Amino acid sequence: MLTEGFGSAERPINALVILGHPRAESFCGALAEAFCRGASAAGVQLRRLDLSKLDFDPHLHTPSPNDQPLEDDLCRARELFLWADHLVIVYPTWWGSAPALLKGFLDRLMAPGFAFMTCEGGTGYQGLLQGRSAQLITTMDTPPLVHRLLYRQPGKNALARATLGFCGIRPVRSLVFGSVKHASADQREAWLARAERQGRRLQQGRITRMDRLRQKTGAWLRSLRLQFYPMSWMAYAIGALAASPGSPVLGTSVFWAGYLCLFLLEVATVLINEVVDLPTDQHNRYFNAFTGGSRVLVDGSLSQQELKAGVGVALLGLLASTIWLLSLSAAVPAAIIAVLGALTVLAIGYTAPPLKLSYRGLGEVDVAVTHSLGVLLCGYVFLGGVWNDPTPWLLSLPMLLGILPSITLAGIPDLQADAMASKRTLAVRFGFRNALRIALFFVLLSSVAALAWDVWGLAGGAYTGIAWLVVPHAALLTWLLYRHVQIDCAPGRIDGLMVASLGYVVWFGLVPLLKLALL
Repeated sequence: MLTEGFGSAERPINALVILGHPRAESFCGALAEAFCRGASAAGVQLRRLDLSKLDFDPHLHTPSPNDQPLEDDLCRARELFLWADHLVIVYPTWWGSAPALLKGFLDRLMAPGFAFMTCEGGTGYQGLLQGRSAQLITTMDTPPLVHRLLYRQPGKNALARATLGFCGIRPVRSLVFGSVKHASADQREAWLARAERQGRRLQQGRITRMDRLRQKTGAWLRSLRLQFYPMSWMAYAIGALAASPGSPVLGTSVFWAGYLCLFLLEVATVLINEVVDLPTDQHNRYFNAFTGGSRVLVDGSLSQQELKAGVGVALLGLLASTIWLLSLSAAVPAAIIAVLGALTVLAIGYTAPPLKLSYRGLGEVDVAVTHSLGVLLCGYVFLGGVWNDPTPWLLSLPMLLGILPSITLAGIPDLQADAMASKRTLAVRFGFRNALRIALFFVLLSSVAALAWDVWGLAGGAYTGIAWLVVPHAALLTWLLYRHVQIDCAPGRIDGLMVASLGYVVWFGLVPLLKLALL
């Protein structure tokens, strides 16, 4: 049976309250009533589902939920899910999770095509219930603090993240009441009053200021793509250590002022990439953590105006940190400005006009140069080295060659979208298989360079011992690449290859960094 609560046309919030307790006459039922009273007073349009009064089979008897016909009450429940802006699920926590009735209801209701669908990009799934928020209200006999710290809230995580969040419902807030079995009558009345206040808060909107702050903060963090920064830090640190061997340069103000310049430059670069690459990101079907952009513009988490403002702030910060660096460093100011200026032009010119190097077939080389020689030379010069000294150039060459395989492979998942946007990556210019062959060539060349630097003790012996790590990894990567060349398939996701190639790059930063740090 479906029941409706009082609604109001004054506010456009539609709230669906779901009572997941098998007994409607329970404390959870009282909490649901209290929430509805508060929401009604807030002018919210209310509907209510008491699962114990619905007529449906909670057991899934077919391989797919879509193969089992929905009962009339479940059809109506689906209509209410689509109607609702805000879902409120009230349930007891039993054995650390939700009751079987609520779990069976979700098993039947949240089927592919209604709640989610498969896709090629991201995690391989896309939620279809976006634009909705949720509130979980649960009771338990376990003290909530024990449940949080000792048991890690399995029921809440399953509902909030693996079910509602998976289907695109965000944010999901949680309200926990316990320990119920030891609660006095006054305590229960206080909990009922709190549930009613929670309903009244909908008068201020279903998304709180804190929710918006968390969403914006998360979007900005995604837009920065921080997963790419450690390699540039290692290259910069290698250059700084090579300029002052035996000195504790990593703890100096000059070192961190210089890295702040490079960090802000990378921030400006990735944000510019997001804006310029929007046409290709919109058509990218195979995006993942390392390709296809951060998706903050595609999913509307941030606007172009916000990103452009972020670029402006980063560039102003770069200017200020450069002035700070010049005031601290003993290096020749002209040398600092020259190497940092050249790196800025190459980094921003990756996608920004007028250079747009990635759209002219030079993107891979640009990334390899900036993330090896560019940042390494900055570290060397900032800490007092001379730019034309052979040391930073010898240190950076194996690293440059080691980066080229991964940046070449990164163009393969993006191939179709890049071609539509006239972005001339190596994968677009030479095709899927030839891009694999180019990556294979650079794997072999970089492994030969690592072996040569190891045997001959070049770059002050900074690469001593690297062959023991690089050569076996190169052999594995060669086998993986050769196997992909032989497979008759269209370009798409190559997550395994990307992980293997990115791991390969790490040796070219980690080994010389440790060698120089221990001198």
